[in-house]
Amino acid sequence: MEMNVYDILLAALLIVIVALAVRKIYRDKKAGKSCSCGSSGCSGNCGSCHSSCMSRPGQGKM
Repeated sequence: MEMNVYDILLAALLIVIVALAVRKIYRDKKAGKSCSCGSSGCSGNCGSCHSSCMSRPGQGKM
């Protein structure tokens, strides 16, 4: 099976994009910018929009 040069470049580009996205998510999580409440509107500050999510077991910032 012969791969076209453009197929290889496209696959490499997709791998880079996914790797950068995963790296950003990891760094945001490590810096405490992500919210584990399950709400998309938290903007990383869980306590300001969901005061009860910090008191539920298994929820809140890691």
